[in-house]
This record gives sequence, C-alpha cells and structure tokens, in this order.
Amino acid sequence: MILTRAALAVTGLLLASPALADTYIDNIEGISIMRDGTVDRFAGMVVDEDGRISELLDFGDRPTREIEYRVDGEGRVVLPGFVDGHLHLMGIGLGTLVLDLSETDSLEEALSRIAAYAEAYPDRPWIIGRGWNQERWGLGRFPTAAELDAIVPDRPVWLERVDGHAGWANSRALEAGNVTEASTDPTGGRIERVAGSRAPAGVLVDAAMPMINDAVPPPLPEDRDLALHNAQNILLRHGITAVADMGTSVEDWMTFRRAGDAGRLRVRVMSYADSVDSMLLIGGPGPTQWLYDDRLRLNGVKLYLDGALGSRGALLTEDYEDDHGNRGLPLLSGTQLRNLMSRAALDGFQTAVHAIGDAANADALNAIDELAADYTGDRRWRIEHAQIVEPSDIARFGEHGIIASMQPVHQTSDMMMAEARLGEDRLGGAYAWRSILQAGGHLAFGTDAPVEPVDPLAGISVAVSRTNAEGEPFGGWRPDETITREQALAAYTAGAAYAGFAEGRFGRLAEGERADFVILSADPLMANAAEIREIEVLETWIAGQRVYDHEVN
Repeated sequence: MILTRAALAVTGLLLASPALADTYIDNIEGISIMRDGTVDRFAGMVVDEDGRISELLDFGDRPTREIEYRVDGEGRVVLPGFVDGHLHLMGIGLGTLVLDLSETDSLEEALSRIAAYAEAYPDRPWIIGRGWNQERWGLGRFPTAAELDAIVPDRPVWLERVDGHAGWANSRALEAGNVTEASTDPTGGRIERVAGSRAPAGVLVDAAMPMINDAVPPPLPEDRDLALHNAQNILLRHGITAVADMGTSVEDWMTFRRAGDAGRLRVRVMSYADSVDSMLLIGGPGPTQWLYDDRLRLNGVKLYLDGALGSRGALLTEDYEDDHGNRGLPLLSGTQLRNLMSRAALDGFQTAVHAIGDAANADALNAIDELAADYTGDRRWRIEHAQIVEPSDIARFGEHGIIASMQPVHQTSDMMMAEARLGEDRLGGAYAWRSILQAGGHLAFGTDAPVEPVDPLAGISVAVSRTNAEGEPFGGWRPDETITREQALAAYTAGAAYAGFAEGRFGRLAEGERADFVILSADPLMANAAEIREIEVLETWIAGQRVYDHEVN
C-alpha cells in the first residue's frame, strides 16, 4: 500500500486511538456484506477523525469535501474485519505462556514434548499445558497418570484437552487436588478410573476438572496482561478485529479494563461472563455501556449445558454408539438452566447457552421457547455450537430470533469422531448450517480458539465445501449443508456483530460504522475452497488505523 507522507504519520500509530484527521482510502476493491449475504462493492471510502466511515465511493466518484490524507490501496481487496463470534480470548493468550500440545500426532510425541518442557523449566512448580487430543493420536483411550509419572514424577503436571472439557494429570497433580479412589464424581463431571478399580486413572472430565484447577497457582496480573497482548497480536495477524469472548471471568474483565485504560485494547470485545455471579459483579444492574470507543462491552452470560463429543460429555438422547450406557454429562438440570437464563433475562442480559449434543440442544430450545413468553423484546437468544441437533428440532431455530453460534472447522475436525460417537443414522442434524438458515435461524461464525486455530478464512473454506485442508472427503461431508461464500462471509462479519448487539457500530463497511477492515491478497468471494485457505491477510485496520502489516509484523 502506498501512502502519502502525512498518511504514514497517521497509520504508523499502532495504538488503538481514534484517527487524527479525515482519511481518503482510494483505489481499492471494497466489499461490504449485509447479514443476508447481500454484497456491496465500492472503490473508496472516507474515514473521519473518530475512525468512522463517512462516505463510500463508487469507481470514479470523489469525496464530497476536501480530504487532507489519502491512502492508495493499490487495487487490493478490502473486506470488513472478521468478527469472531465465539472464542476464548484469554485462553488464546495464556496458551502462549504454557506448553502447547495441539500439534502433536501421537502419545509418544506428546510425552517427548512434555519431558523436554519439564527439562527446560526445572524451577516451575507445576507443568501446565493444553491441546492434547487422544482422537488425533488414534489412541482409542484416554492417556493416563502413569504415562506422565514415567517422565515427570517430581512435580504436578496438568494438561487441558484441546476442547477444554477434560484434563490430564499425573499422580502429583491428583494428590494436589486430593483426587483419590474415595473421591466421588461431581454432578456434571467424571473421574476416569483404572479398569477394575476406583483408583483415578489420570483424566478428569468437565465438572470434575476444578478439583485440580483450584490447586493450580493462578496467573499473576502481569502474566494476564502479557497474555492479552499476545492474543491480540495473533488475532490481528488473521484479520480479526472483534470477538465474542465466551466465559469472561472477573480477572479477565479487569485485564481488559487495564488494557483499555492504557490504550492497549485494540481488538473489540463483546464479553459473556463465565457465570451469573461474574455477570452481576461486572455488569451490576444490566449490560455495561460500550467502553473505549466501542472496544468493550459485557453483553451477558455463557452457560454450559453439556460437555463435548471428544470427551463423551455432549448430552445425547441415546447412548453413545462407541460407549453403550453413556449419554453424556448434563452440566445443568433443566430447572437450573431456566433459573439462570431467567435471572439474566430479568435485567436485560443476553444468554449464550453451550449445547453440543442433540439432547442439550433440545433442552436449550425448550427453555428459550418457555422464557420467550415472559421476556419479550429483542433478546437474541444464543445457542453456542449447536453441533448435533435432532432434525425435527432445526425448524425451531427460526423461532424467537435464535442465533446459532457455530464454528465451521469443528465439522472437519470432528466428522470422523462424530460418526464413531453417534453412528451414521444419527447425523442428520450435524453441523446443519444450511438447514438452520433455511429455517429462519441466524448464523454467527467463530473459531472457538484456542480449541481450533485462529483462522476465519479456513472456516469460510469449510463452510462452502465441507472439506478439510486436504480437500477430504471428496465432494464434502454431508454436502447438502454447505452454504454460499456470501453467507459464510456474512456469518463471520455482520452476522457475528449482530449476535453481540454490535450492529451499527462495526461488522460492515457502511457509513456511520467503525472503519474496521482487512486487506487480503485475493477476493474470497471469487475463489474456490482450496484457494480461500491460501489467501493472505496483508493488513488489518481498526477505527481507520493500521494495526497489522504483514511486511512489518
């Protein structure tokens, strides 16, 4: 991108402060997209001193007033910044400070990395990490404490599964959490046992995880500040300018506030508290105002109704095909769910309900149907993930303005596992993006990072093809549920912004909205699925300022 000397002075600032003067961004292939997938193409835009778009210009048009600063876009593609509708912001950042096992392909490789990490950090009292996946390893079982003891016997080891719904501990960590053969499974949780005994085997699932989590030394405030800095850098490299943070703790919120006070909060955060208690501590009588020039707002609360397929915690209407007698783990009873949703809705907080299995999704839909009669108005009820839905329930997403907050890459990551967990005959409502749209539901797409990589372009590729990075399976997995490029891009921009009550502020390139945009190496609306994955993010801009440049960063 070619800039005038004065424009360089403006765009060289990488702090998230308002633009200092009007800027004319010219010679671009601009693309804006509405929630319904309608596309508007333009050739230039004017950004005012507050970082908002004041004019969109067609080819040959000129600004209606004199503009001091001009940016030559060199004919490159400009899209709205990606809005990630579901991720865990501090989880991304804290993951950069601990052992990462997400790319390991076998138990042996993971154990080797753990041993090397323990040797590299002999003074750390705990070995903390995340990202393991026994399904990717082809292990056919959970890993064990004994396998960790063989390489790190002298201090606790605690490693979260890739989906965050299970943890792997060595014997020292089990001791620190007082997890013994006398320990009982908590409601909504499970302690995996050594076969033929009650001795803990080393893996704790869902609500059992706090038994060890509570014994782990918490991150220091300066650790959290560094983690947020790292997370924002990762997001900006991938063109993500706004996120819905699912499960914000009070400590997370204070980290965001410290960054905002210091002018270091660049990415926009639509926050959902990790509990009703946290929601009330942060928001008090209702959702917060938008803070820091539309960079932070508490919208509501995230509620967990079930676990995940990988740890067999997703709540199903019938037994797991590969674990008869197990139908998953209900993390909330129906009464508890309705009470918590009602408490949030009473003060205008938005609810986002985690539901993966078909039984969990049915209960979430039932609860929304019951509460909608008492809590009228624009509630924007959200169901997070909605991975396995009974086909007869899909039509219900068209009622009450329900938002299906889904993550396309989960489909390709989980497709083989889903077949094993449920069997072929029970997958009719699996990752049913097209069916939900056709039923009148709203789609908001995200990455669920750090569960999946931070890569919205990969998500768009999956959404239009139902194939993974290798192009498999040929023709797509259940290809009747593909959607168009326009629909996928809308779900990653305007749709995700709408899901967080941010429409009119950001999510589109439109007059009056924030000038949050990304410059790409190619147009994803004119590319096939494989080509979309290869598109590069060249620059990311927030409020009319460049905050990432691939040639510099």
